[in-house]
Amino acid sequence: MSDNKSQSSNRKSDLLSKEVEHIDITSFDARKIVSSMKKMSFVSRETANAANIYNEMINDKDCTIFLTLAGSTSAAGCMHIYRDLVKYNMVDAIVATGASIIDMDFFEALGFKHYQGSQYQDDTELRNNYVDRIYDTYIDEEELQMCDKTIGEIADQLEPRSYTSREFIKEIGKYLKTNAKKRDSLIEVAYDNNVPIFCPAFTDSSAGFGLVMHQERNPKNHITIDSIREFRELTEIKIKSKGSGLFMIGGGVPKNFIQDTVICAELLGKDVDMHKYAIQITVADSRDGACSSSTLKEASSWGKVDITKEQMVFAEATSVLPLIASDAYHQGKWKNRERKNFSKIF
Repeated sequence: MSDNKSQSSNRKSDLLSKEVEHIDITSFDARKIVSSMKKMSFVSRETANAANIYNEMINDKDCTIFLTLAGSTSAAGCMHIYRDLVKYNMVDAIVATGASIIDMDFFEALGFKHYQGSQYQDDTELRNNYVDRIYDTYIDEEELQMCDKTIGEIADQLEPRSYTSREFIKEIGKYLKTNAKKRDSLIEVAYDNNVPIFCPAFTDSSAGFGLVMHQERNPKNHITIDSIREFRELTEIKIKSKGSGLFMIGGGVPKNFIQDTVICAELLGKDVDMHKYAIQITVADSRDGACSSSTLKEASSWGKVDITKEQMVFAEATSVLPLIASDAYHQGKWKNRERKNFSKIF
């Protein structure tokens, strides 16, 4: 039995031997590439147009920039891009899946890693070794469960009441200031710069498992997540913004949640404009009528997005996002922006 355990341990070490390294957009200048792509066609020109619109957002002093994240690009090597967009004042608020923020960013802040693997690996062997797979990326399931438990332990220390995901993630930011094994995670940098993070489907992640364990330990005095108040908070940011722009990675709940703030504000009797700028990077097909893959022009019919400055980029995000973000960083328009500090309004 001990020999079998040893063999399994050795095999797991082999599977988790090559760490994913997150790309650094400050280390290379994509401006010449993006400029050249403007003269091309297909996804190249879409990417260049998106970069141009993003720079317009950054240069517009009245524009609140919302970053939305869905999918697994953080695990795949883009984690530091999102952190740097916050660090260099190119994002004012974030709407994301719980997995992007907790299972990936918080997970690495605790000192854990994502690993390069293969999409052709035998998944039964991975399961036997407690290794989870995201396409060609591996995660240690035992470490992910430690992430779940840490979320529950943070919740145990909080006053029992309802929290929005934004409030709870802010508490995670406080926790990381003294407990992080990896500094400058997205959560920590957002906490330092008063950039609120919303996860409207927060329980669909390690946060959900951790909070279930928290409530199981504290059946009468526990915290809960108030997604309705969260929608109201995000709408309040839209109301307080003179203009707004969307930089959307993938679709899903984050995309629809931020677009719906326009409708919610109108129902509250507030006079707000549609989102003035919008970029979406996606591989989703719009022909099945799915909301997450709807084009930005389609969103205009709902009164959510202005079609004057919008760009769909039909590409896998890890292939084009580094170019757009590096171009914006080296353009340097962020140096003249004032921080919105939206976390302070709540």
